[in-house]
Amino acid sequence: MIKRFKENSMYDSKQDTLDHIELVTKLMEVFQVGLSVRAEKHDQSKLSPDEKPIFDEMTPKLRGSTYGSDEYKMFLATLAPALKHHYTENRHHPEHFENGITGMTLFDLVEMFCDWKAASERHANGSLEKSIVINKDRFKISDQLATIFENTRKALDWS
Repeated sequence: MIKRFKENSMYDSKQDTLDHIELVTKLMEVFQVGLSVRAEKHDQSKLSPDEKPIFDEMTPKLRGSTYGSDEYKMFLATLAPALKHHYTENRHHPEHFENGITGMTLFDLVEMFCDWKAASERHANGSLEKSIVINKDRFKISDQLATIFENTRKALDWS
């Protein structure tokens, strides 16, 4: 770091602060580009022959079910071959990693959270708030991370 003051003179933090703001802005823009790339590639594997035929059959059934219900879980069992492929190809799912959520990056978590919101809108009585509660148990999510998800849901006004 460059010293911006001499002995016996007053330090002016303005330039250091402006430099810091500029660097943080650049770093956030890099992160934003990473998210944009993820958004463009999101769930493309669902269009593959390994997944599409099963999703064609099961998506309408899932749409009419309640997330986390016994009926929903039965439909997931039917989807198992497509889901196995899907989880292998898409790292925004905890199932992609041997150690679940712990293996994920912030990019993965943001994409997963947005995926949960979008998926909640496909179900008859879907709710991101309920999804967070269900997935906290399903994926062994810490209280801290679950609270961050809930805080983010509220901040985005995603009821």
